Amino acid sequence: MKRRPLIIATVIAVGFLIIFARLAELMLFDHEKLLRLATIQHTKGQKILVRRGGIYDRRGRELAVSLDRFTLYGDPSMIDSPEYVARKLSKVIKTKTSILRNKLKEKKKRYVSLARRVSPEQAVAALRLKLKGIGVEPDSERFYPKGFLASHVLGFIDIDNRGREGVEKRYDSSLAADGGKVYLARDARGNILYRGDKYESVGNSIVLTIDEGLQYIVESELESAVKKWKSQSATAIMMDPHTGEILALANRPTFDPNSPGAYRAANRRNRAITDLYEPGSTFKIVMAAAALEEKMATLNTRFDCSEGEIEVGGKKIRDTHKHGVLTLKEIIQKSSNVGAVKMTLKLGPERFYKYAKVFGFGNRTGIDLTGEVSGVVKPPQRWSGTTIGAMAIGYEVLVSPLQVLRAYSVIANGGYLVKPYVVAKTLGPDGRVLQQEDRSERVRVISGETVKRLREAFVTVTEEGGTAPRASVYGNTVAGKTGTSRMIDPRTGRYSRRDFVSSFVGFVPADDPLFALIVVIWKPRGEYYGGQVAAPVFRAIAEKALTYRFIPMEDRGDNNILVMGQPVRGGRESQDF
Repeated sequence: MKRRPLIIATVIAVGFLIIFARLAELMLFDHEKLLRLATIQHTKGQKILVRRGGIYDRRGRELAVSLDRFTLYGDPSMIDSPEYVARKLSKVIKTKTSILRNKLKEKKKRYVSLARRVSPEQAVAALRLKLKGIGVEPDSERFYPKGFLASHVLGFIDIDNRGREGVEKRYDSSLAADGGKVYLARDARGNILYRGDKYESVGNSIVLTIDEGLQYIVESELESAVKKWKSQSATAIMMDPHTGEILALANRPTFDPNSPGAYRAANRRNRAITDLYEPGSTFKIVMAAAALEEKMATLNTRFDCSEGEIEVGGKKIRDTHKHGVLTLKEIIQKSSNVGAVKMTLKLGPERFYKYAKVFGFGNRTGIDLTGEVSGVVKPPQRWSGTTIGAMAIGYEVLVSPLQVLRAYSVIANGGYLVKPYVVAKTLGPDGRVLQQEDRSERVRVISGETVKRLREAFVTVTEEGGTAPRASVYGNTVAGKTGTSRMIDPRTGRYSRRDFVSSFVGFVPADDPLFALIVVIWKPRGEYYGGQVAAPVFRAIAEKALTYRFIPMEDRGDNNILVMGQPVRGGRESQDF
């Protein structure tokens, strides 16, 4: 009896010691583990909503925006009847009951996404059902309000909000900003109590060099041309030759960036920078510039083209008809293949190759879009016996439409090679300018005197007697060049007698160009000369663009009606075989 209190006291003391030891173990050794478990029970980790910044044209008009949407989710562990919940939700979000039911049966999961990017109306309707274990969280959807317009410049995003093509991909890190997670406090029933300070991240916005009005003009005229000539594809690019700003860029076929998956990959391809072709006579700019710059000829130097053909490396190169004796200016005006070859032979391989590289052929232009290719210009050591004759008239060389446009911009801007670009500036979420494009990156590649002479020659191309009078614009002088080239028939490996590439590249007004423009049409049907197919498209675009920009017509004393406004700076063709 005397030992009983001692035994009881000892048992109690030992019990407390065990409790204290366990508490010490939990507090000192298992503290981090228990803290993590408590955090999981008391909070909910959720990804921060990344709202992409907007994309605007040069005048601030919306081309890509992010709309408020919601993600509908479920907690299967809290749902007693997946069938009932699925049936109720299917009527709201228009999803098959079986799909929702299978997701809600995954009892081991605490979170399953039931529907992405549902509208605010659908989200409210789902919450009104007051279904246990069902909730919504903010989401966003990319929307392109102008549909097809400038789709190859804008690109598109995937389901995970990542840029996949165009500006959306090239500037993805800036448009999407930083993501991460935010931890939301919740009660025992899983209801959110506190959202924290940062619940979404807003990306930067981008202002393009594209002008929506000019883009619409280019796209509509290009669409009309494709329908008229039943062509396989077409490209048109308008650029400020002084700065390299892309004012408009369009391809056909095209696609709607709101639903890119509904179109073939060929429709989404930006042919302006990815598709290579043999340029034909537009490549004669190399021969003409080299001849004048090296002082091996003047515009009045005469060449005997009376035979109408010339043999190079065992192959004959012909004009469509005999021209007689032509000056260098007339060789350009009439697109004489024989004259171009004779002048190129006089220059020699090294000089000709040098000026092809001077104009940027064989190199990427550096435009800030994805997928640009460099083209192919072989060095002289890789030339065959026929190469010099072929290259003189734009064969055995592969170029992109943008490369040709940049080359002619050298003549338009006074002799400088510019770097094309489509993004003018980047704006922060608060509207501050974070980055402005530096327009000083241009290099003089030919002299002002050569530029003057070449402008004079290219103007004659669009006049009577030239290959492209259909490119002339009433009231403004146009300078430019036609191109027609055969395409390779993949079945035979030889040049096709049916498939051609027709093109025209030029600038207007010729004396102080507002823009340079190229039109390239692949596989037209009916006619195929550049002066017949591409030149009229150039004129249609140029006339509307000049009116849109309020550029006055030249007063030639013939009772022209002048369009008042402040100017903003900025036939038959010889067969090219």
